[in-house]
Amino acid sequence: AQVMESGGGLVQPGGSLRVSCVASGLTFTMYDMAWYRQGPGKEREFVAGVRRRDNTTHYADSVKGRFTISIDNVKNTMDLQMNSLEIEDTAVYLCNAKGRGILDGIDWWGQGTQVTVSS
Repeated sequence: AQVMESGGGLVQPGGSLRVSCVASGLTFTMYDMAWYRQGPGKEREFVAGVRRRDNTTHYADSVKGRFTISIDNVKNTMDLQMNSLEIEDTAVYLCNAKGRGILDGIDWWGQGTQVTVSS
């Protein structure tokens, strides 16, 4: 099983970017899905996630109102639409699949995709 990110790049402050994650080899709906990021010299931090138990979305305070997470249970994909990007959003964005129920304790991480916000 694996998860793989795509869609990173260079964007100016105030711009938009969409990153995607595709999962393969796993039962997608048995995993809570989330985006994390790790900026230069910073620790990894939660960005946004979907909790399957009640089908709710959750966001870090720093991205609320600017980022939107979405999942497609047919295509086994998760997207993160990022608007009004700020220099502080520069980071490697990582896809995470966290097992639920009998899969509790199983975590899959992607390699990450670089997002750089710079003028």
